[in-house]
Amino acid sequence: MNSSSTFVTHPLAPVWSPESTVLLLGTMPSPASREIGFYYMHPQNRFWRVLPAVFGERLSSTNNSPDTTSAIAERKDFILRHNLALWDVLARCQIEGAADSSIKQEIPNDFTEIFANSKIRHVFFTGKTAESLWKKHCANIYEKQFGLTCTCLPSTSPANAHFTVEKLLEEYKIIKNYAS
Repeated sequence: MNSSSTFVTHPLAPVWSPESTVLLLGTMPSPASREIGFYYMHPQNRFWRVLPAVFGERLSSTNNSPDTTSAIAERKDFILRHNLALWDVLARCQIEGAADSSIKQEIPNDFTEIFANSKIRHVFFTGKTAESLWKKHCANIYEKQFGLTCTCLPSTSPANAHFTVEKLLEEYKIIKNYAS
């Protein structure tokens, strides 16, 4: 194992309810998100600017809000109010920092409980690596069994700088068509 590479076990519970109709999947929480205890919490990640804008909303707290408890509660409430679900493809992996390109020795999450106990029939990936890992480990298990369709969206990571917030918003608007 590389000296800057770490074997990480996913520390965050999925956010979902029986009313969820759409699942948004990333790969693995970044070090900043793991430290804060919620998804897409790196200060420069645009996920929490883009997704609420799709629904004509704006969150009151930012990714670097000093009151992380209320920031997390606000985000969970947003996800559940819009019948969305949020999780990651991987349960464990070897990774260097937040670099999806460095992922090795991946072990996927088990999605059976979520799909069996919700109305989710569409999965959106928040980047190409999440889509690729899903296809490698999960597609054959879940897509036919639960009648899922899947769409890959561009990453909201600051590393995907050629996608402006405006371009991301245009791409992410499709989510609203599947959320009910």
